[in-house]
Amino acid sequence: MSPSLVKPRLARSPAARETSREAAALLGWYDRHRRRLPWRALPGEAVDPYRVWLSEIMLQQTTVAAVGPYFTAFLARWPDVASLAVAPIEEVMRAWAGLGYYSRARNLHACAIAVTQNHDGRFPDTVEGLRALPGIGDYTAAAIAAIAFGRPAAVVDGNVERVVTRLDAIETELPAAKPLIKARVAELLDAGRPSDFAQAMMDLGATICTPKRPASALCPLNVWCRACAEGTQETYPRKAPKKAGVLRRGAAFVVVREDGHLLVRTRPARGLLGGMAEVPGTEWSADFDAARALDAAPLALSFMRLAGTVAHVFTHFPLELTVFRAAAPAGFAAPAGSRWIALAEVPDEAFPTLMRKVIAHALPE
Repeated sequence: MSPSLVKPRLARSPAARETSREAAALLGWYDRHRRRLPWRALPGEAVDPYRVWLSEIMLQQTTVAAVGPYFTAFLARWPDVASLAVAPIEEVMRAWAGLGYYSRARNLHACAIAVTQNHDGRFPDTVEGLRALPGIGDYTAAAIAAIAFGRPAAVVDGNVERVVTRLDAIETELPAAKPLIKARVAELLDAGRPSDFAQAMMDLGATICTPKRPASALCPLNVWCRACAEGTQETYPRKAPKKAGVLRRGAAFVVVREDGHLLVRTRPARGLLGGMAEVPGTEWSADFDAARALDAAPLALSFMRLAGTVAHVFTHFPLELTVFRAAAPAGFAAPAGSRWIALAEVPDEAFPTLMRKVIAHALPE
């Protein structure tokens, strides 16, 4: 019987030659088609754990294309973990602005400090040691251990989930299928080249086994792939329906002084967009009443309500903000908890994408 027609055997101990064929085919493909990425060592080069760690933190929930410029800028500014550890957290947050999930930037900084102070500036080389560091979860620990230190760890990201669920036609929905997928990756893993194997699986999912219109004819694993044999690749992975978040609304107040300064404040360190800069605004809620928004205005000024709203989608809920704009006299004092910044400094301030949308809506010039 052709391997492509064999039912998935997720609890099996496969024959050594079968696993060897799959891993060998994948690694042979990787040797010819590996992506050139700014954080990836070239063949024969020593792997820098700092680069691996930095890229893995940045790549969580973000694309390679989006991360590239941020990674290059971070590396130019903080070329090693020691320099990042002594950087002011405010500067790190500014450099991170636009990547989203801002708690990761705080954990990035905390992790750099922990590595410097508790590990003599060297990252632990085991999954367990890495997992104990701030901001490093199971996946990231496995990825760093495998890629940077050659540990035979099963590394499973979204790309790998897609490859494996198609390979074995796994019907179990995500996230319940995650243990099955991790066990299968551990089965397939080439212990002789765990770093290359982990990156090969990621590259395969990113370039060949894509979410839509996968190039199955070019896939090195296609002779073993159940979904390919059945023509059902695009139906995997199975996913449990997401619960739609309830729309929240709120108001944002854009105040500009006549001498060219913008009123801003810093969000609390913990919570959504923690530690980031923002223009003053109301709470965000499902029962927000725009007619009473000016009750929360930060200053007693004449505010104009702008047409339209600013929309943004967070992981758990969509948001719409009504924007109000006002002018303040030159030299006008900022209220408690707020500060003025020059408009020329806006591009360098640690504003999240949402706040940049609000400012652009109010100040299109």
